[in-house]
Amino acid sequence: MLIVLSGLPGVGKTTIARELARVLPAVHVRMDSIEQALRRIGLIVEGEGYAVAHAVAADNLYVGATVVADCVNPWPLRRKEWRRRGTGGCPRAGSRGRVLGRRRAPTPESSRGPRYPRSSGADLEEVVERDYRAWDRSRLVIDTSRQTVQETFAATASHLPRRR
Repeated sequence: MLIVLSGLPGVGKTTIARELARVLPAVHVRMDSIEQALRRIGLIVEGEGYAVAHAVAADNLYVGATVVADCVNPWPLRRKEWRRRGTGGCPRAGSRGRVLGRRRAPTPESSRGPRYPRSSGADLEEVVERDYRAWDRSRLVIDTSRQTVQETFAATASHLPRRR
C-alpha cells in the first residue's frame, strides 16, 4: 500500500508520516531528506527529488512493503506520478494507493523542533506565496490545526484499510 501525505510546509506531515511508518510498519520516504541530500552534493533540486522518491517507493512497493510518502506534492503532475505507483501503473509496483491531503494554517510559532529540521527555512510568507495548485480529485483531508498530534494520527489511521 502507498500512502502519500501532502500539504504545505509546517502542517504536520512528517509527524504523522513517522508515526504511521512506526505503527504499520512501513517505509517512510521523506522528500525533505531526499532534497537536502541532493543539495548537499551540489545538485539543483527541481524535480529530481520526486524522481528519486518515486523510484524508492516503487522498489519498496515491489517487494511488498507499505510506503508512507511525505511531501508537499504541490502540482497535479506530481500527484499523478504517485497515483501511478499506488495503483499499479508502475510495472514494479502493484499496490493500492491512498492520498491524504493535509491542511493547517502555518503559523510563525509552528516548529518542527530539533528532530524535524526545516529543509528550506521557509517562513510564513514563503509558505503562503508557494505555488500550490488546487486538487482536482477526492482525497482525505485532515485539518491538523484543530487536533492534537494523537487525534490527527487516529483520524488518519482510521481511514486506512485493515491489514490482513
